[in-house]
Amino acid sequence: MRIDLHCHSTASDGTDTPAELVLGAAAAGLDVVALTDHDTTRGYAEAIAALPEGLTLVTGAELSCRVDGISMHMLAYLFDPEEPALLAERELVRDDRVPRARGMVAKLNELGVPVTWEQVERIAAGGSVGRPHVATALVELGVVPTVGDAFTEEWLADGGRAYVEKHETDPFEAIRLVKGAGGVAVFAHPAAAKRGRTVPESVIAELAAAGLDGVEVDHMDHDADARARLRGLAAELGLLVTGSSDYHGSRKTVSLGEYTTDPEVYGEITRRATGAFPVPGTGGV
Repeated sequence: MRIDLHCHSTASDGTDTPAELVLGAAAAGLDVVALTDHDTTRGYAEAIAALPEGLTLVTGAELSCRVDGISMHMLAYLFDPEEPALLAERELVRDDRVPRARGMVAKLNELGVPVTWEQVERIAAGGSVGRPHVATALVELGVVPTVGDAFTEEWLADGGRAYVEKHETDPFEAIRLVKGAGGVAVFAHPAAAKRGRTVPESVIAELAAAGLDGVEVDHMDHDADARARLRGLAAELGLLVTGSSDYHGSRKTVSLGEYTTDPEVYGEITRRATGAFPVPGTGGV
């Protein structure tokens, strides 16, 4: 089995619609794909309706969190999307995205970059607006050559000249909320140092004690040393080890299925989840 547990669609900051994502996953030879848009479940219905036979969909979300001033992401799998407490927190985070993006546009204007809110809104196309949409605007204007080049201290990285904070969930609270909604919590790309400051291993140990299920190890932003270190830490803490593409369509160079999760780990995730179940493809409707 080939299993990719971290993918984004136009419901947040990917460039493939949910339908295009699942069809692309099948074409890439995947057996299981997870839809994990930022702080939203809006893409579920379209993905399920288009799900081809032979492909299983894992519903999820990537939750925006912050601990000790460090931004981090928590992958939540197979939770009940209507559970009130987790739903309210997702909405709180999403509602803060628009004023945050407007703030980044204002800062860029102060720096002499002629980006407009209308441009960012067009790029987001109704999705959950975020930094990648602002970064894409910078690419369109020729300010930076790629989206990744916008995530530096000069522009949009944490603490960068045009960075604006947003509401982010305490990860210990995120774990509690995900578990309360019957889901499974996995720390996304914990050693992605090029994105900014990373959470120390002591905090990962505290998160594990609080109920964290796993860590995403095999990821494009982790080099061989980081993966080895994280595998050792996961073994020490009794955490599951996942791998995934973090696919964003044309917004990133990574391909669907470029990194995958072991079938036994996937089986354990599905065993632990009680809020929702993987959706088997029936050929679409």
